[in-house]
Amino acid sequence: MSRTTILWLLATMPVFLAASSALKWHVGNGGVKALLIALALYTLGNLMMVRLVRESGMGVAISVSAVLQLLLANAIAFGFFNERPSLTQLAGIGLGIIAVALILIPAGYRT
Repeated sequence: MSRTTILWLLATMPVFLAASSALKWHVGNGGVKALLIALALYTLGNLMMVRLVRESGMGVAISVSAVLQLLLANAIAFGFFNERPSLTQLAGIGLGIIAVALILIPAGYRT
């Protein structure tokens, strides 16, 4: 991934995390306003993903985005919504980190 692609990926993360947080707020409190905000943010995030898919391919872009969202969403769930992942879930998050590291190894790298 190029530096520009990584920066664009990092720009999409706050959009998706804000969308997830708005949706969590909607689920807990109801109301149409939070739902509409969440839908708008998810739409914006997916439109931003188009560039990432074009530049790095669908597999890499979506895999890296999904795992980054997994990590950051868990941090928000832990910090703001007082959710606690189980040990098995923490192991899954760790495996996600390993998966992204393996995906991002430059093509042609041989051990």
